[in-house]
Amino acid sequence: MDAARARKIADRIQQVVAEMLERRIKDPRLGFVTVTDTRITNDLSDATVFYTVFGSEAERADSAVALESAKGLIRSEVGRQTGLRHTPTLTFTHDPLPDNARHLEDLLAEAKARDVEIAKRAEGARHAGDADPYRKPEDRDGDDDDIDGADDADGIEGADGAGGSGGESVVGEPSERAGRSAT
Repeated sequence: MDAARARKIADRIQQVVAEMLERRIKDPRLGFVTVTDTRITNDLSDATVFYTVFGSEAERADSAVALESAKGLIRSEVGRQTGLRHTPTLTFTHDPLPDNARHLEDLLAEAKARDVEIAKRAEGARHAGDADPYRKPEDRDGDDDDIDGADDADGIEGADGAGGSGGESVVGEPSERAGRSAT
């Protein structure tokens, strides 16, 4: 069977079951039931109807019993309205998804309340050390001691490690050294 056709039939079964629960099933044990999803096998022999019940655990249990007792009537109506040669068997399963979503919403609300509490505590707090513990380039004390060894402004010393060219020692001010040429 084509999966798209099976999905259309599952949607139709979901509509028929919801209409039956709303209009024709008058069991007092049936609580506020919502059909959330329906899945059918590809051979169209079994259909699983997922539902939720608004209320307590006792109302959920009573609704499950009421659905089981009305299963035959609902199945015959499904067969009549879908026009299938073989009506699928129906299985009613409680859908835990809304309960899980409610639980997650409760956890998120609790986390938000804790964040607000932590923000209130942090309002008057201050740092234990300096406000800005990082060094800035203007914090240097004026020394020409660089890490890479190039401490002169013109860059001659430290270029070859000997302080000049060809082994001759250069004496004098940086302006004199800049004017000489290598001979």
